[in-house]
Amino acid sequence: MAVPCDLRWVDTHCHLDAPEFDADRAEVAQRARDAGVTMQVLPAVKAAHFDALAELAQRERLAYALGIHPLYVAESGDDDLDRLAQALRERRDDPRLVAVGEIGLDFAVPGLDIDRQQRFYQAQLKLAREAGLPVLLHVRRSADALLAQLRRLPVAGGIAHAFNGSRVQAEQFAALGFALGFGGALTFERALQIRRLAAELPGSMLVLETDAPDIPPHWLYRTAGERAADGRGHHRNEPAELPRIARELAALRGIAEPELAACTTRNALRVLPRLQRFLGASGVSGTG
Repeated sequence: MAVPCDLRWVDTHCHLDAPEFDADRAEVAQRARDAGVTMQVLPAVKAAHFDALAELAQRERLAYALGIHPLYVAESGDDDLDRLAQALRERRDDPRLVAVGEIGLDFAVPGLDIDRQQRFYQAQLKLAREAGLPVLLHVRRSADALLAQLRRLPVAGGIAHAFNGSRVQAEQFAALGFALGFGGALTFERALQIRRLAAELPGSMLVLETDAPDIPPHWLYRTAGERAADGRGHHRNEPAELPRIARELAALRGIAEPELAACTTRNALRVLPRLQRFLGASGVSGTG
């Protein structure tokens, strides 16, 4: 069954600047628009990408966030925090800059320097506070540690990306002004916790995302052997997949897709207020 393309969706987390899209980035962006993905939010992962990311967002009429990802803090110098501070000052009047991110903590990957992650996370929360911007949080086995710092250094809300915590943690993020990002992982029948949360949490907590080119939905997933056989080593997710992911979420919640589109767009506008300049009540993208 075809996904209705008269609905309008917001992909709140998409790495359109990733090298996986180098060969056809403009076509990927157009496919997303044709599928009804009205807006994408593009988070940075390291300081060296800030300028190119902002230029991409301007060119494709999208939104972006600036920050240093926890998986990149080991290769980032302390002066990269200064570069982030400067970039936030220089671009403070750019309406397409909607958040500080992707920032956070990753306790799942072995061998990472947790203390350095914590220091970068705290520093970036302070910069978000100074800029008056929400944050896009990387959450991998780190929800409690993230919440602890948010209570010490409260910010203007944001999104807990790829959320896979507990119901209690979800409610704690929501109490601090955060929405929770759900994407391709919810399409796997064995992802019981994610699917339960996606089905049962209040609709006001949910936003949609792809994390493209990562976290592919089940229809794009390939085993390691299949990825090796196709010669690419990675089966790419795209923002155009968002409507089909949304259909699965709507089915889990037992609601119609237009209701889900309206709800998740409204939530995105609430937690990322600068999007309001580009998205009206209908979710249609502007050109400003």
